[in-house]
Amino acid sequence: MAKSRLPDELIFIANRRASQKTTTASMAGKVCVVSGSTSGVGLAAVRRLARGNAQIVMVCRNADKAEAVRKELTAEYKVPVDVVVADFSDLGAVRKAAAILLRDYPRIDVLINSAGLHSTSRTTTREGFETVFCVNHLAPFLLTHLLLERLRQSAPARIIQVNSEGHRFGGLDPDDLNWEHRRYSGLRGYGASKIAQLLTTWEFADRLAGTGVIINAMHPGDVKTNIGNNNGPLYRWFQHNVTWHMLKDPVISGEALYYLAAAPEMAEVSGRFFHLTIDEKPAAPALDREVGRRVWASSLQMTGLTPGL
Repeated sequence: MAKSRLPDELIFIANRRASQKTTTASMAGKVCVVSGSTSGVGLAAVRRLARGNAQIVMVCRNADKAEAVRKELTAEYKVPVDVVVADFSDLGAVRKAAAILLRDYPRIDVLINSAGLHSTSRTTTREGFETVFCVNHLAPFLLTHLLLERLRQSAPARIIQVNSEGHRFGGLDPDDLNWEHRRYSGLRGYGASKIAQLLTTWEFADRLAGTGVIINAMHPGDVKTNIGNNNGPLYRWFQHNVTWHMLKDPVISGEALYYLAAAPEMAEVSGRFFHLTIDEKPAAPALDREVGRRVWASSLQMTGLTPGL
């Protein structure tokens, strides 16, 4: 008797146990820009990219932590590693980082947006944006836009959005992206930011069709990261003493990101969501293209960008 297939909404349960794809393709000569790369998923990514001989550019908030990682990678893998400092809760800092990247790197082959945040309470940035929405969506949206022409010039090039199965928490309201008119929930605030990122990923993919630049999103696996360390002591205790015991080493995230960044068979795959390396259907709210166009327009406005690519 044939096994019954899980519904699309639960397929991630099977995908987390599935055998994942890998590649031995070299990244020698490729310039890879990775945000949030001093811990967790981003750190696993730069370690794997360095092992594949890529040139690494780390975009990080903490200069001291970034310098320690830079020294580790250059000592172990003998590859060029640079650091650009930017706090993703400050869109002005993101703009400055993009200006440095455009000034110093004539080509960018891979952009991995990995910086992320989860908060149990609503806070706002200096510019007045809900902080999780800013860090997880607006900042990478802005950085991607500002680097887009350089990526086009460097084609074939790849953009990877480190997203999350947390988009299934929901929470997105295109009329209240900033959570000004609703009671804030940490899980739903996180989910809203990830849905927004997915919706705009499809918009990016449509606009980049035929340019040689691909863009995909991925869930990095159920792994140990420091996301949420900004929350209170009870949250941190539970995370480190309970949650982490059920999670895997982020090395699996690094392998998956390397596959998406380097595998020859991924060269023309765009506008998809992957559970690690398994192509997966996102939750329905992340597939509503009409809402996606509204979120795209609002994101342009919030980041001070003009409508055209």
